[in-house]
Amino acid sequence: MRRRVVVSAAIGQFVEWYDFVVYAYAASVVATLFFPAEDRAASLLSTFAVYAVGFLMRPLGGLLFGHLGDQLGRRSVLSVIILLMGISTAGIGLLPTYQQIGITAPVLLLVCRLLQGLSAGGEAMGSNALVAEHAPPGRRGMYVGFAYSFANLPAVFAALFVLVLTNTLSAASYESWGWRLPFLVGGLLSLVGLYIRSQVAESPAFRATQAAERVTGAPILTVLRDHRRGLGFSFAMAALSGLGFYTLAGYFSTYLSESVGLDSNEALISNCVALTAAFITMPLAGRLSDRIGRRPVLAIGAAASAVLSLPAYLLASAGSLVTAVAGQSLLAVALGVFFGPVGIVFLELFPTRTRYSGSSIGYNSAYVVFGGTAPLLGTWLIDVSGSLLAPAVYMTALSACVFAVALRIPESHQDPLVHIEDTEVDTDPSAATVRPPSGTPQRTDSTSTAKEEWSR
Repeated sequence: MRRRVVVSAAIGQFVEWYDFVVYAYAASVVATLFFPAEDRAASLLSTFAVYAVGFLMRPLGGLLFGHLGDQLGRRSVLSVIILLMGISTAGIGLLPTYQQIGITAPVLLLVCRLLQGLSAGGEAMGSNALVAEHAPPGRRGMYVGFAYSFANLPAVFAALFVLVLTNTLSAASYESWGWRLPFLVGGLLSLVGLYIRSQVAESPAFRATQAAERVTGAPILTVLRDHRRGLGFSFAMAALSGLGFYTLAGYFSTYLSESVGLDSNEALISNCVALTAAFITMPLAGRLSDRIGRRPVLAIGAAASAVLSLPAYLLASAGSLVTAVAGQSLLAVALGVFFGPVGIVFLELFPTRTRYSGSSIGYNSAYVVFGGTAPLLGTWLIDVSGSLLAPAVYMTALSACVFAVALRIPESHQDPLVHIEDTEVDTDPSAATVRPPSGTPQRTDSTSTAKEEWSR
């Protein structure tokens, strides 16, 4: 069961980010086929505007699916999410073009992107929550770090897929039908994930909360009322997570080809190597956080990102494939150390009854502010300052701020995921938000089958 849970979460993470990445790689063709060709710049701007809409929908998706996941359970909501992902992604691959149906084509494209963004907003924290709540005690960090690490692979897979298509098909064939294949593959992957999720049981933590009749009817309001501190911590951690991920997966290859002048194929290859390095580092860092705690590993990752950003950009901007690989990989490993435990930290900041909603709100809000703007802001900083190191200064400053916050985050690696408020009505209002010290056992109702299973 745990294996199925981890595999279903990994596929969900992969498909979530694959949907976004493959659209960016197909942007040039999409601009030609879905928007009037009189003004090429306007066509490209329209294409990227539709791309940006997906990011704006993420917070709404987090609110919607977080609410449903805390009320109805993780498994059924995640099944709906991955099905919605598959339909919207395959839908883009099947859409008729502007030449065929006129203005309806870009409208349908916009609808598909809205659905992609909505589903993506609920996937990451929901699938991580399901993994964490199924994981054995003392190994939550490694399990979640492994599943979460699959967010690094879509950029590698999509880049290589598009590279193969563009180098084996003629330009006319690729523009006619070849560009559709990556979207259709994304739809098929979603169906595989849906099948695996149908074989997964609901999490023991949620069932314990449900059995105690402590499922909240308004999880979002409960988060805003009782867990504002956790919300602040999750936003701060997601700020560096979002900036770091989109710098590696969405900006660095453009930075190397456009600003540094590296050959586009070499930029792509070096970026794939760096993302693979982050993929390997994350579960190792997650496992380390199971042993020594979340706080020290988060602090080490944030400090390393602050210290190594400038050297990494200096290396990457030297203008060769070797230095591009070295610079990006240096930053990827530093960020990977931070990414490893951050996925489980988002979840441990909240009790089971509000975990999906609370983590989704903080995560998606920060990703819109710091993640979605990373490529645009990096390009703007170089243009304004005239320095290729300007994005590194921004990364250093944000990493230093997050390091300071990480030193104050509650240590939670030994705490049960089922909190007192998940299973008992607190009769003392002044104790409503008090959590026991790390490692202190929390009481559950031994007569409940679900809670007995959680205790085991």
